Amino acid sequence: QVQFEESGGGLVQAGGSLRLSCAASGSTFGLNAVGWYRQAPGKQRELVAAISARGSTTYADSVKGRFTISRDSAKNTVYLQMNSLKPEDTAVYYCNGGGTFFSSTYYPTAYWGQGTQVTVSS
Repeated sequence: QVQFEESGGGLVQAGGSLRLSCAASGSTFGLNAVGWYRQAPGKQRELVAAISARGSTTYADSVKGRFTISRDSAKNTVYLQMNSLKPEDTAVYYCNGGGTFFSSTYYPTAYWGQGTQVTVSS
């Protein structure tokens, strides 16, 4: 069974940067797509970015040009580099792995990490 663990969250001022990591255990990780999601208080969980097994990516409009998703299959890790952070980026960030990436859309699985808190102060 694949498991995912997020890290790298924290408190940062607006305009700052953070890099989140999603470390996976499980031998099939390198073959699958991965998505980063976030959930702010009182809001639904939303897709932030996703990457296919071959490196194709998709982003939410709200983060385009500021966030970059990448993967290091040798380390079984997916990263989310977040620059120019805004207070509205404050949320718990989750990674989801093993999903399907098709036509710039990520279809999640039931495999979620525990989440990492990102707080952006104004």
